[in-house]
Amino acid sequence: MTKTLLCLGFGYSARALARHLSRDGWRVIGTTRNLGEATPLDGVELINWPGAQISLEEVSHILSSVGPTEQGDPVLAELAEDLAQAKHLQWVGYLSTTAVYGDHDGAWVDETTPVTPSSQRGRWRAGAEHAWQTIPDLPLHIFRLAGIYGPGRGPFAKLMAGKARRIVKPGQVFSRIHVEDIAQVLAASIARPSPGAIYNLCDDDPAPPQDVLGFAAELLGLPVPAEVPFDEAGMTPMARSFYGENKRVQNQRIKDELGVELQYPTYREGLRAVRAAENLEAFTPPQETTGV
Repeated sequence: MTKTLLCLGFGYSARALARHLSRDGWRVIGTTRNLGEATPLDGVELINWPGAQISLEEVSHILSSVGPTEQGDPVLAELAEDLAQAKHLQWVGYLSTTAVYGDHDGAWVDETTPVTPSSQRGRWRAGAEHAWQTIPDLPLHIFRLAGIYGPGRGPFAKLMAGKARRIVKPGQVFSRIHVEDIAQVLAASIARPSPGAIYNLCDDDPAPPQDVLGFAAELLGLPVPAEVPFDEAGMTPMARSFYGENKRVQNQRIKDELGVELQYPTYREGLRAVRAAENLEAFTPPQETTGV
């Protein structure tokens, strides 16, 4: 069988993996909710789904990045029976989130840490993980992703627009992962499948968000935005929910079991690469002029 990857949800991370695999001769199929508005990618077949009929007969590998809702995982609502019958599948990957661990007051967590989500999105993800795990004989691999960044998804645009804020909550740290490191971990897992495995995808340096934003400003030659205390930030409930969880995520398993060496082990290397990919130079704000 030709190696064929079906990406259920052809979003940011799936596109990065597709770029890797299509160069190696893979057939890649991606689903999108709106085919007319989807951005094409060379070598990738896009299909409208839900809508079009999906056949798993010619698919050897599956990556699902579709987020769950209160009603559960929409992929499983449509395809659970087909997945259970697809005994020819060689690898299935499910993109989850480190939010399933909940809050640990800044302590370290790894893949053996109990799943104790404290947010709604974490509870939905934990439920989706369990639902995928109940499909018998599925060669499932779960990837718990930290905050994703990369070209087109970083702090630079807000900084240049003067809209970035360095919100400070004492002791708060976040783990993060560059999208190209997500792609290389997924590719490594495909090359070395281990059904039932769970992997944390994050870099080596959990860091306070204000430090990351300050470094990004320095890369652009901009003034570092003033600090804003968390309690005075006036954040949306969704934004505040991210600050409700504080943990450091351990990534040793991807190194030991998959032989991964991160391209961007900290946000410093990652942001430098994003700046280069976005063709950004040191930014000089426009000078004010006065009329005469």
